[in-house]
Amino acid sequence: MIRYPAREIKVIGVTAPSSGVGPDDHEVLRSAIERLEERNFKLKVGETAWTQSEAKSADAETRAEELMEMLNDETVDLIMPPWGGELLIEVLEHLDFEALPEKWVMGYSDISLLLLAITLKTGLATAHGTNLIDLRGPESDDTTAKWLKVLQTKKDGSISQVSSEKFQEKWDHEDPSPVVFHLTEPTAWKTVSGEAEQFSGRLLGGCIDVIRHIIGTPYGNIEAFREAHIPGEPVIWYLENCEMNVADLKRSLTQMKYAGWFNHISGIVFGRSAANEAVGGYTIEKLYEDLSDELGVPIAYDIDLGHVPPQITFVNGAYAVIDVENGKGKVTQEFK
Repeated sequence: MIRYPAREIKVIGVTAPSSGVGPDDHEVLRSAIERLEERNFKLKVGETAWTQSEAKSADAETRAEELMEMLNDETVDLIMPPWGGELLIEVLEHLDFEALPEKWVMGYSDISLLLLAITLKTGLATAHGTNLIDLRGPESDDTTAKWLKVLQTKKDGSISQVSSEKFQEKWDHEDPSPVVFHLTEPTAWKTVSGEAEQFSGRLLGGCIDVIRHIIGTPYGNIEAFREAHIPGEPVIWYLENCEMNVADLKRSLTQMKYAGWFNHISGIVFGRSAANEAVGGYTIEKLYEDLSDELGVPIAYDIDLGHVPPQITFVNGAYAVIDVENGKGKVTQEFK
């Protein structure tokens, strides 16, 4: 059984369990806070959101303590870190997973490690989607804007999201558009088969660069999660690559396979990536083809997910049906 936070989102807690925002970027954080306040949200901003040193906002104990305080603050409805980072993994051993209340946590990149660990350890749904900084524009593109509707979906309800019209090829932080992103390139979801594909199952995923590091640890026990929360149900993995070349990515995916993470799955979807550099002629397309053959499941790629925005909001633990046809995609999630 998956538990879904059921509360209207009025108060957002901003804490940085990975990277905070250093002084040079404080204005960017202030802009995001002001935009959300203009939308009638109240924000509680922790001290770690404003600090950054040695690749993290603070030491692991301090980050964990502030995160737990916000999780246990009854007035806070959603935890939304400012952005990702590098060293979220240090925080996990300092969290009291048994004491986590039913409250949404949302983010991506390094934050996806926290999200996946929470869901696997507790059966509590978590949301892989926009971070706070990306909501600083006066407008929001249709894909990103869906985050709130997804989180406000009622238990036993469903919500559908469709592929974007265009995506951002390159970041330009110095010249943000009204929706923050520069959406210039036509979106095209693809499948290894080249044909229309549909698959269904329970969603799990995140940024491969970081979630691979909990394989074989108490925070990545997929089998225990299956038995306790989704017995007999298949999984759809949604995955994205931030920085790895194709060989490193294949090593990581093979490790996931060896660890049993790809047992009883119905398919995998991969986000667009600015990485995926070919190695010795081994391309990302050939990797996807090889993996599909090895696992015997359909694979879709270049979907709206991760570091090449915009991105769909995926809920870890939710039951989903994913359709890909003629370059378009649809993700329907049921909170059951």
